[in-house]
Amino acid sequence: MKAFSDVFTQIDQTTSTNEKINALVGYFQTAEPKDAIWCVAILTGRRPKRTVKSGELREWCIELSGIPGWLVEESYHIVGDLAETITLLLPENTDVKEYKLHEVIHTLIALQEKTDEERKEYIIGMWQSLTKEQLFVFNKLITGSFRVGVSEKIVIKALAKAFDIEENIVAHRLSGSWDAGTTSLLDMLTTVSIADDISKPYPFYLAYALETPVAELGNLDDWQIERKYDGIRGQIIIRNGELFVWSRGEDLMTEKFVEFAILPGIIPDGTVIDGEIIPVKDEQLMPFHVMQTRIGRKKLSKKHLEDAPLVMICYDLLEYKGQDVREKAMTERRALLEQLVADARGEMELLPLMMSPLVVATDWDEVAQERLRARDVGCEGLMLKRKDSVYKTGRRRGDWWKWKVDPLSIDGVLIYAQRGHGRRANLYTDFTFAVWNGEELVPFAKAYSGLTDKELVEVDNWIKRHTLDKFGPVRSVTPTLVFEIGFEGINPSPRHKSGVALRFPRILRWRKDKAVKEANTREDLMNILKAQG
Repeated sequence: MKAFSDVFTQIDQTTSTNEKINALVGYFQTAEPKDAIWCVAILTGRRPKRTVKSGELREWCIELSGIPGWLVEESYHIVGDLAETITLLLPENTDVKEYKLHEVIHTLIALQEKTDEERKEYIIGMWQSLTKEQLFVFNKLITGSFRVGVSEKIVIKALAKAFDIEENIVAHRLSGSWDAGTTSLLDMLTTVSIADDISKPYPFYLAYALETPVAELGNLDDWQIERKYDGIRGQIIIRNGELFVWSRGEDLMTEKFVEFAILPGIIPDGTVIDGEIIPVKDEQLMPFHVMQTRIGRKKLSKKHLEDAPLVMICYDLLEYKGQDVREKAMTERRALLEQLVADARGEMELLPLMMSPLVVATDWDEVAQERLRARDVGCEGLMLKRKDSVYKTGRRRGDWWKWKVDPLSIDGVLIYAQRGHGRRANLYTDFTFAVWNGEELVPFAKAYSGLTDKELVEVDNWIKRHTLDKFGPVRSVTPTLVFEIGFEGINPSPRHKSGVALRFPRILRWRKDKAVKEANTREDLMNILKAQG
């Protein structure tokens, strides 16, 4: 725990990527192997499930610290993080003990089978035997809020440097499902091959948003133009006669996408296809929310399958006849993929695979026009891919760009505010916005990004002066400020009072020029929904 707490502190107290990488390299080279694999799991989002409730932790903290419950709650609202709040409130320990990271995590996992008293005894015992630094990390583990400024890309770079392995190999071997409790980090990095795990996906290649004039990309003939679809990015894997479907978030979703169960035997073994899974009915693309009606269900009825039939829009071919083809040029991979899909369609006409159609244009002005009409064909914009590009790992600049249409927007009124978390815990930064429904303001979106640091401070000061009421950490405020809210899509939602839910809402600008009565209406939202189909 001490070594893990030390490296956590180092990476949490610096903004330098190189310093974070070097701190992790030092840890991986010296830590006990069973601890190192858990460090990788924690930092790449593979944390074990919580086994202790927040309410229990609050009660035990009140009991051990002797601080009144109301003050613990007020402290939490100010700090914004339960793990940090408990750490600050508990007394310093003089009788400190040493623990191994993997032993602590295995014990935490086992708590789910323990009684309430046994869980309490263990947690309080740990609280009384750790240093403040270790206590903070321990509380992060038990609350499940283990957020630190380290991306998976940084972890990959550190492992590559520590073990002298190419980054793309490390990324591939970390992909998929693996259990830190039974996996050896060294074995996974040095001996694992596809033959050992036929389900293993490849790391996805991600595009950067295009921020410069498109004409600066040079000769149009060097680029492949595709539409950017609004679905679930995924990989279809067929190996040894078995099918595996992975999402970009590395969730194995084979059972959710039953349409693809017919592919083994039609698509050859040793095939991995990258694409977008979307609902298509009668050759028409359907909105993303149609797919959402079936994603969260444990059992799919015949009606679900009929109402939201899924296909994969195929972008790329990563493995062909058992060989990794990511180093081949885009045009070569595309030709192989087109032939593969065509052959499969010859065997089965209603194939749940479609090639991503190419956008044909004679100059960049025509490309720009195609981008503007993207929503008319149910897309988010365009993808620009250099024809000679290889398939890289993670988000890289230069060869792949996404050129999305401008966001939809609506002017809303700020009605609720809540403090942020972590470094934003001292500011009100999480906002709820409303639109007019007759003479009533109805909430329609929450957003916390888009304002400058200076604007956040200004809004925070305004909120403190114009609070109408408090509901725990939430303040209702005088409905005066108007903000333009941008979003990527809009779905019907009976769970929301406005009747809609927005996709990826964020603040575009503070409309100081608008009076509150000039904000948009619920009818405006419904008109956008109708226009989206």
